[in-house]
Amino acid sequence: MNTKRFRDLGLAAAGAGLTAVYALTTLAQTTPPAATPPAAPAAPAAPAAAALKIDTGDTAWMLISTALVLMMTIPGLALFYGGMVRKKNVLATTMQSFAICCLVTVLWMVLGYSLAFTEGNAYFGGLGRFFLAGLKVDGIIDLAKTIPESVFMCFQLTFAIITPALIAGAFAERMKFSALLWFTGLWSLLVYAPIAHGVWGPGGFMGADGWFGKSSMLDFAGGTVVHINAGVAGLVCAYVVGKRRNYGTENMAPHNLVLSLIGASLLWVGWFGFNAGSALGANGNAGMAMAVTQIAAAAAALAWMFAEWVVLKKPSVLGIVSGAVAGLVAITPASGFVDPTAALVIGIVAGVVCFLGATTLKKAMGYDDSLDAFGVHGIGGLVGAVLTGVFAKAAIGGEGKSGLIDGAPGQVLVQIYGSCITMVYCAIVTFVILKIVDVTIGLRADPEHEVEGLDINLHGETVH
Repeated sequence: MNTKRFRDLGLAAAGAGLTAVYALTTLAQTTPPAATPPAAPAAPAAPAAAALKIDTGDTAWMLISTALVLMMTIPGLALFYGGMVRKKNVLATTMQSFAICCLVTVLWMVLGYSLAFTEGNAYFGGLGRFFLAGLKVDGIIDLAKTIPESVFMCFQLTFAIITPALIAGAFAERMKFSALLWFTGLWSLLVYAPIAHGVWGPGGFMGADGWFGKSSMLDFAGGTVVHINAGVAGLVCAYVVGKRRNYGTENMAPHNLVLSLIGASLLWVGWFGFNAGSALGANGNAGMAMAVTQIAAAAAALAWMFAEWVVLKKPSVLGIVSGAVAGLVAITPASGFVDPTAALVIGIVAGVVCFLGATTLKKAMGYDDSLDAFGVHGIGGLVGAVLTGVFAKAAIGGEGKSGLIDGAPGQVLVQIYGSCITMVYCAIVTFVILKIVDVTIGLRADPEHEVEGLDINLHGETVH
């Protein structure tokens, strides 16, 4: 201990003997000396900083969560989307989810993870994990203090996989497979990675000490990064690619809603990994995230069902499963910050608003979002992002994670600003990528291929 600190201890250390002097010396290195009589026992020494150490329980839960989120895309989303298209396009649609999973995995390993989650600037990470260089078997990073970085990398990979797979629902049954691959690769690196870095990455512009000062954008599990991002990209795709041939005059009803129900059920179960896994540990936050996720999904499914029952006179299978997904989307950004009552409200609002978005709004705006990527994910993500700013509680999310009802009305504005920034950036870059792909190789399948079906013409296979 240096001379100045020894003088500061003064008489308090002198009368306590050599053992007490040593204890106070250790304590003085991290905290000021306590104002207690010299004879009082010294407090135990506090560690200078929390050590990064792998926790086997947290790691086990995150391994499970990673598998659950991967299940959401293959087979969950593949079946959900595959059942909603016409029979002549079911293989092409499921192929999109599977191929996106493979392509994004390789891109994430090469560059995506590094751009999203390493130190860089406010908008992009650096190249510290280019080709996953430096990834150690027992390495830990500050973003996930109790699990191996390899597990964190894989967990985040599953989010990067499902986001562009969601977009595919907007242009189902009409985009060329080659165009899909080019669009997905460019979009993953130029849109997903910077938005993920901006919200979740070290030094990101929507995080703490970013554009919004101390009030960071609250997005626990991807309402902005995944759902608003994918929904807005889907809307742009729907406009740029154009409507399906004979849209509005030909029957384009789903060919197999049993597949869609099974897919939606897998999405629901997998979403516990999506939301509860975002706690990055087996802890109370994960438990609360799981509870509010279940409540919001059920409330939204019922809300959509009853809204459809009132408006269209019959409750449909497609309606109730779409409502459940809408509730899961809306609770995603809020899942680590709100209580069960708030989850109930968020679910009800999301179910009704997304029903209107997928029916009334789509008709009014005149776009063909084949499988309602924008109506469910874009609008549901916006509902969830804003209501997170209303219902977030510091007692659940921690210091600085308060919303309107918890005495922090400014958080609502932060949520709105962050959502708007994401939408504008995503829309502009998505449009540019689509135009580049269209000029170089073309976006749309040939008219005769589209009429006959993409399965036989793009992949040489059919379902009988």
